[in-house]
Amino acid sequence: MVKLTFYGGVNEIGGNKILLEDEKRSLLLDFGFPYKKYKLYYEEFLKPRGGAGILDPLFMGMLPPLEGLYRDDIAPAEIFGQFQNNPSYRKIDKVDGVLLTHAHLDHSAHISFLREDIPVYSTAETAFITKAIQDSGVTDFDKQVCYYSPVVRDYPIGCKQVACISSGESKRQRQFYLGDIEPSALSLAANTFWTSGFWEKTTRQKEIVSRPIINDKENPFNLRCFPVDHSIPGACAWGIETSSGWIIYSGDLRLHGKRAAATRHFVEQASSLHPCALIIEGTNIQRLSNVTEQEVFANALTAIIGAKELVIADFSAKDVDRLLTFLQIARDSNRKLAILPKDAYLLKTMRLLDLEIPDIALDQNIVIYQDTTAAKSPAIWLRKIYEEYAGKLVLAQDVNKAQSEFILCFSFFDLNELPSINPQAGGLYLYSSSEPHDEEQEIDFRRLGNWFKYFGFRSFGLLREHNGLWQIPDEERGLHASGHACGTDLFSIAKNIHPKTIIPVHSEYPQLYIKEMAQSGINVVLPEENGIVEV
Repeated sequence: MVKLTFYGGVNEIGGNKILLEDEKRSLLLDFGFPYKKYKLYYEEFLKPRGGAGILDPLFMGMLPPLEGLYRDDIAPAEIFGQFQNNPSYRKIDKVDGVLLTHAHLDHSAHISFLREDIPVYSTAETAFITKAIQDSGVTDFDKQVCYYSPVVRDYPIGCKQVACISSGESKRQRQFYLGDIEPSALSLAANTFWTSGFWEKTTRQKEIVSRPIINDKENPFNLRCFPVDHSIPGACAWGIETSSGWIIYSGDLRLHGKRAAATRHFVEQASSLHPCALIIEGTNIQRLSNVTEQEVFANALTAIIGAKELVIADFSAKDVDRLLTFLQIARDSNRKLAILPKDAYLLKTMRLLDLEIPDIALDQNIVIYQDTTAAKSPAIWLRKIYEEYAGKLVLAQDVNKAQSEFILCFSFFDLNELPSINPQAGGLYLYSSSEPHDEEQEIDFRRLGNWFKYFGFRSFGLLREHNGLWQIPDEERGLHASGHACGTDLFSIAKNIHPKTIIPVHSEYPQLYIKEMAQSGINVVLPEENGIVEV
């Protein structure tokens, strides 16, 4: 009998944390950041205390109280004394690995807390993205996925309270095992990227390891890695052969993106395994259809072709497909796509694995916007971007002088560059990202609208509040292709794989699977948070 314990991703979108146990073997299926729980208690200026180690996430219910699972430096044994009466408390002797489906933080971030000896299984692109995001960002202690900074419990100078403070040791890199390619397929440049970085004094760098994970002697499970389409490169589903049969874990996936064929191939392969259980997402289960990336291209191009001043495109640059969509739009509209340095770092990283990704140095339509920084000495990764692409850098005054020649890749948090750019009235802002999911994001949308009123921009695709509801005007729809399959596609995927049992996660409406599967002969089990499902 296989036991599945659901510590996250239940009746919420993201935060997936699932423990699979089979005899003396165990695996974690993702270990993500629970945004919904986090926003109940925290915000920008109220965060879990890094100095308290993992006490705050444990105490506030964002981490399961599993003694022995977490790093010793942030989770000493004595911290679990106060959790022993918690019904979810238990000791964990061993976990054989984490099956990471993709690099979005709601699936990956809390890997930061796990013991160093627990390997991470992923695709090559997912591994490289986790490192690129961490290299090029200000990473909180709860988002150090690829490598982490060891701490010691000691008294800070002048303090009587013990805290987790920097140990002064080199950063420690986690061991990644690749499920989709062999190490011999990685170029010298790719290997150099993995084993070096802005922390150049690190002495505990680890090679990225790829062994045949099917019947891998170091992992007692027989595993299958299935690439799928999602709004970030490298996403995959996993198959685990257990004593009860094959269990399939979908991660996040869709059928309407540029790599829809990968998802269809996954469905075909998973079906051939005749799985006993399918753990499947349901983010967009209420939707009947989705906008495709090609529709995004056509709609955005139509809007931009008629623009005479500066264009700002707001989308997640981690969605490389969307970035490439706007790069083609820049070419077709005789503009230059101005990306941020961190976006350039990610694009350069992706090219190490896929030569079809444009070379920034050679592509005439890509430039890098150098924003205003107060740092006397920028981070090493940033200095290297500035040095390597010195001829590609544009400044605020460059954009000001030729506003009709640029598409700026700015998000809400980059708009404070506008006073330096001083754009002319009549500019165009395109919103090509996801809709707000909570009140905090709705407040951001109001602020966003205020920015564009102030600078005289017209917006396209921006949600507007009407009678208490946030809606996109009908004539401005079609600028965002979701990373998640709609309900129609999810039900088709589930029926075609045809497991004995479906277990929905990553959804606020998992009960819709029960109604849809009623005549299919497939059993649906709705998991409970911290609850156990036996297969």
